[in-house]
Amino acid sequence: MPTLLLLRHARSTANVDGVLAGRSPGVGLDERGTEQAAALPARLAALTPAAVVTSPLERCRETLKPLLAARPELPVHVDERLTECDYGEWTGSKLAELAEDPLMATVQQHPSAAVFPGGETMRAMQARAVEAVRDWNATVLAEYGPEALYVMCSHGDVIKSVVADALGMHLDLFQRIAVGPASVTAIRYTPLRPFVLRLGDTGLLDGLAPPPPAADPGADGAREDAADASAAEVGGGAGAG
Repeated sequence: MPTLLLLRHARSTANVDGVLAGRSPGVGLDERGTEQAAALPARLAALTPAAVVTSPLERCRETLKPLLAARPELPVHVDERLTECDYGEWTGSKLAELAEDPLMATVQQHPSAAVFPGGETMRAMQARAVEAVRDWNATVLAEYGPEALYVMCSHGDVIKSVVADALGMHLDLFQRIAVGPASVTAIRYTPLRPFVLRLGDTGLLDGLAPPPPAADPGADGAREDAADASAAEVGGGAGAG
């Protein structure tokens, strides 16, 4: 099955100002975020993504601009299911002020019960994001094959909820996961289970490059089965420490 590269957008002006941007229009990258986006092509230089899927929000589109300029052949798809959580009346508020709201304790400690006033639930956010990932996995597999990888650019809470699903964690534990701006989280989906290969990685991603094509036409399936079996061994397989 394909490998998903979950890219959180680079640092935005709202990140710096401590504002819950949500789906507010016109929230772009700050100077540091622009630098992070410019570094993305070099970080992915050893990889050959088959496609890019993105949230429609401006900060995600700005993050992807340098990568798409370096690789104009990459097909780009916008998927509304990857957009930021709808924080409703909280949108545009200062996080420091929201910390005093009793709902914030629920968001942090029992997010599956969180309902943002005038917005969506965190359960709904996770459900749509996971559905999008599963749909795109099937599409990429059908069009590009099991060794393909693709980039999906989204937002912190959305990515954390997808990671929680991949790890078999309840949504109530997803606040334990950290994915910083411009970080890449890699998940390899297989018929048996997902494997989280990278979490919040901000460096080079050369190690995610697929192996060279096998000479034996039947070796591809055997290699994937063997890799899955090795990863599932107690202790993570040989050399674990």
